[in-house]
Amino acid sequence: MNNRPIRVLVAKVGLDGHDRGAKVIATSLRDAGMEVIYTGLRQTAEMVVNTALQEDVDAIGVSILSGAHNTVFPKILQLMKEKEMHDVLLTGGGIIPEEDMLKLRELGVGQLFPPGTPMTEIADYIKNWAKENRSF
Repeated sequence: MNNRPIRVLVAKVGLDGHDRGAKVIATSLRDAGMEVIYTGLRQTAEMVVNTALQEDVDAIGVSILSGAHNTVFPKILQLMKEKEMHDVLLTGGGIIPEEDMLKLRELGVGQLFPPGTPMTEIADYIKNWAKENRSF
């Protein structure tokens, strides 16, 4: 069992400049007892993965509204595999069509959450994943 809180990196990748939702998620996860690192806007996939590695996070949550989800998530997954981050959850949400969510899940991305998802559902998903995969 881990004594430390679950650590989550909340990231905004690319030119998507709308970060209100990401900040709401970050605050909600913090309120749920998690330690949250927020990257700020306009991050690259490389920056996100390097920060996640340096911060020893349990999960990466990507907020994406730009329509680049089919590029961003596979790139982050590829970099995570290269860095042997096999025990880190990649999850996220935003404006992502259901069929794209299913394809991304098949690639290895965790659950993706559309706008309007209750914050408790997201926090519970991360907590349950961490219990099953990170010994929390």
